Amino acid sequence: MTWLKDIIGTEKAIIAMCHLLPLPGDPYFNKEKGMDYVVEMARKDLKALQDGGVDAVMFSNEFSLPYLTEVKTETVAAMARIIGELIVDIKVPFGVNVLWDAKKSLDLAAATGAKFVREIFTGVYASDFGTWNTNVGDTIRHQYRIGAEDVKLLFNIVPEAAKYLANRDIESIAKSTVFNNRPDALCVSGLTAGSQTDTEILSRVKDIVPEKIVLANTGVRLSNLEEQLSIADGAVVGTTFKYDGKFENHVDVRRVKEFMDKVKGFRNNLNL
Repeated sequence: MTWLKDIIGTEKAIIAMCHLLPLPGDPYFNKEKGMDYVVEMARKDLKALQDGGVDAVMFSNEFSLPYLTEVKTETVAAMARIIGELIVDIKVPFGVNVLWDAKKSLDLAAATGAKFVREIFTGVYASDFGTWNTNVGDTIRHQYRIGAEDVKLLFNIVPEAAKYLANRDIESIAKSTVFNNRPDALCVSGLTAGSQTDTEILSRVKDIVPEKIVLANTGVRLSNLEEQLSIADGAVVGTTFKYDGKFENHVDVRRVKEFMDKVKGFRNNLNL
């Protein structure tokens, strides 16, 4: 039994994204509608995801575009307020992702009781956000300093909108990441949110670290979920749950239910 079963309640788990609207300090924050509107839209999406039957939820500041790699304090404060107001409505295990700042994600997890975080913990990248560096040793020491050692760490090893500066194959990255850093899961992504995770890359990662949880991190949809979940141990799903499958839209409970019904049938066939 993996920690997915222990913490989320099932293998082949589906972690649904609850994308938060732009927050104070973000370029596209709606000052006229304010934070009350952001909270209510998050509540609406959370309800749709849970009513549709997802296994877990991850809150992220997905619309804080363009992203920072050193996130401002006001962003974390706003996310903490949102989760604090929604906490009585959260019925499934939840995680957080402060894009793209690993320490801030851990700070938010410690403050809210999140069970897991997803981040870029390792590597140096050429990205849309400039040169992107990390310091995993310092980040993990920070995790223990703030008492968040039980928070599960989902390492995104194929960052969206970025490429490793070193010429390393995905097998080397996966194997050394597991050996050096002891991640709780590896996330394999496409180019952007909603872009399908390359099945071949997903398979290569799982084959090289078969003992480690590997998640399909982007682009899992109704048409490919069986193929993706035949390889991956679970998936992080966002865009496909939205109206018309468009990133900028809110969650459509009908799409969620249709997707999760198919997932549950797939799991039943595996006797999970």
